[in-house]
Amino acid sequence: MPKLPFYQVDAFASRPFEGNQACVMPLEDFLPDAILQTIAAENNVAETAYLVRKSENTWALRWFTPAVEVPLCGHATLASAHVLFEEYGFKGEAVHFETVHSGGLIVRRLADGRLEMDFPCGPVQEIPVTDDVATALGARPVQAWGGMFYAARFETPEEVEALTPDQSALKDLGVPGDGWDRGNFGCFAAGGDGVDVTSRFFAPGSGIDEDPATGSWHTMLARVMSERFGKTGLKCRQAFPGRGAFIDTRLEGDRVKLIGTSVTVIEGSFTL
Repeated sequence: MPKLPFYQVDAFASRPFEGNQACVMPLEDFLPDAILQTIAAENNVAETAYLVRKSENTWALRWFTPAVEVPLCGHATLASAHVLFEEYGFKGEAVHFETVHSGGLIVRRLADGRLEMDFPCGPVQEIPVTDDVATALGARPVQAWGGMFYAARFETPEEVEALTPDQSALKDLGVPGDGWDRGNFGCFAAGGDGVDVTSRFFAPGSGIDEDPATGSWHTMLARVMSERFGKTGLKCRQAFPGRGAFIDTRLEGDRVKLIGTSVTVIEGSFTL
């Protein structure tokens, strides 16, 4: 029976049980999409990343939640680079990832050992807060933006941490359009204990009620915080109950640097 290499990583974490879980599976070639999706469902963590080496420092990369393939995932990209640097012994300064929907992504190892990801950052536009969204979230945001996701701003971090949304109602809401923005809500407030911004990310539209650490959301958050508060560098806390994650961001034009660390918690093989 075929055995595939398997790593489970806590991404945007300095120790086990922090950040967000990702499974990383380096492959010789991509398996059929239906098999990749079934494996991700079996793994049953927020994201499973599949890697196929293309050259000395370049890998093709794809990401799957238990329900769908997604066009961009930050924490599983960080986890993938962590596996290449720490488990596969990659000695270069940076790993390069080729992706179908998000172009080339580069992850560099900094002098202090942290990993820095270079991600695209799309435009955002302020949009009205509708009654449907306020009801589904269980509280009314003071401001909202549309972009890759729906971004909802609250006045205080305490309001964000107290949210108990109706996930089934959120699933069918979002910014106008038929893309993956449906059912994906980032909720945030400026401030927090030792950080510039506190947020949570609800993603029933991607098959995840709440995500513990979401790099792609932080690309949008970096843009929104820059336009609303004039901050281009941020210390961020994603306040998933019981775990939490810390992500540093730096907005540079139409790109965002996402900086963090990861730890490997499980290593083994997946048997098909």
